[in-house]
Amino acid sequence: MTQPAERGEETLLGASFVRELELLRRRLEQRARSGAAGEQVSRRRGGSAEFHEHRPYAPGDDLRRIDWAAYARTGEPVVKVFRAEEDTVVRLVVDASASLDFGVPTKLAQARRLAAAIGYMALAESERVQVAVCSGGAVREHAPARGRNGILGFLRQMEAIAPAGRVELARAVDRVVEKSARPGMLAIASDFLDPDPLVPSLSRAVQGGHDLVLVHVVAREELEPPYEGDLALEDAETGAVVEVTLDRATLDAYLRRFAGLCASLRAFAKRHGATYVRVVTDEPLEPAVRRIVARAVD
Repeated sequence: MTQPAERGEETLLGASFVRELELLRRRLEQRARSGAAGEQVSRRRGGSAEFHEHRPYAPGDDLRRIDWAAYARTGEPVVKVFRAEEDTVVRLVVDASASLDFGVPTKLAQARRLAAAIGYMALAESERVQVAVCSGGAVREHAPARGRNGILGFLRQMEAIAPAGRVELARAVDRVVEKSARPGMLAIASDFLDPDPLVPSLSRAVQGGHDLVLVHVVAREELEPPYEGDLALEDAETGAVVEVTLDRATLDAYLRRFAGLCASLRAFAKRHGATYVRVVTDEPLEPAVRRIVARAVD
């Protein structure tokens, strides 16, 4: 599934990107917990009776799961993988506020590609994936997709995401968590420039057992502002115009606030065992996806 390139944007999932995702998909684990403190939810490939597939044996695997008949035929140890009767949902919260329509490629273009990459890997592993799009002051939740048969419809959902208005990201996260019947992976792709405190909502998600993945998308101009002098800045979400003088002191103050935002998200991820990956829009996305799969804290 592709789309025309605009403003330096690439296709949603190109052929080479998909090949990379196919190599990484088996390593994308969910670490969702039940509501009880300390209790781990068994992974979807648990102990049900429905056989799913074989995979190569790896040190640490339960020897009782080895398919000895297959080993006798091939000489290669493989482990039986089963599909659990109940599974969790990978929920993708995509911030499509007007502020993400910035940068080359735009922040939204890269947020969509990264969210699509996570969803693709989960669907390729027969997981369920649900997309929640935050734009224009509302949260629109799509029906969940399931397995490889759901990939095409899922990518169409992702391609249809367009920037609009403002978003109250904290309230959006609360809504998604409240409507989640069971905990699962909760991946949030955003620039996290939300006027309201987000940490309390993220904390409630963790307390609810969700496995948090924070994908922080930033434009190069936000890291290295190329502006100076007297400017009239328009808020992309509200239309409000503010006249400012961008001198060295003002830029330093901005950079300190931006660094503080990144440090706050990083500290939250470290404290709660979440994943935090920061991606600059002009950087290739494959390394970012590998960091997400490795559960990095950038």
